[in-house]
Amino acid sequence: MCKGLATLPATCLKSAKDIKHLIGFLLQKPEPQTVSQKQTNKETKRVVSAAEVEKWKKSFTNLMNSEDGRKVFMGFLRSEFSEENIEFLNACKELKQLSPAKMAAKAKLIFAQYVETDSPKQVNLDAATREETRRNLETSSSASSFDEAQRLIHILLEKDSYRRFLQSRAMQDLGLLSAGHSTGTQQQQKIALA
Repeated sequence: MCKGLATLPATCLKSAKDIKHLIGFLLQKPEPQTVSQKQTNKETKRVVSAAEVEKWKKSFTNLMNSEDGRKVFMGFLRSEFSEENIEFLNACKELKQLSPAKMAAKAKLIFAQYVETDSPKQVNLDAATREETRRNLETSSSASSFDEAQRLIHILLEKDSYRRFLQSRAMQDLGLLSAGHSTGTQQQQKIALA
């Protein structure tokens, strides 16, 4: 007979919570695309040089400074169900461009969506950083409120996700395309990105 959740060890509760989150995510249905969206997607296919792909392989900064690189990396993160990290960084970047009047509301929204414990798109931060970010928002909702959280997520992306991205099938395919076509004019080779 079940005696309730209180009798379960904390590790079991954590596992159950993770499974519940994953099932909820898997049950979400993608929004159907309209004909005009499908046409737009086809029209926005971009072509990138093999030299640019090679730059992405050299550093995470090069990847993030390239619009096409960010798109490919975002697709990779989506495939790993971890796009919340880059979405958080993008939201913080947008926050810094807002007027001070709009900043406080946007900062609270970012905190609720990405930083707060059990938030819909919770990023992987330690409790001390979460608390520091919360205190920063309480004292002053400024563009620097999320600086430490951003720094840690950037490190996580660079040290973890970026390394997996370099080993991913997408990057291997892009590398094979550029290697298979290099004949001394590698800079002229083009690779289509979806």
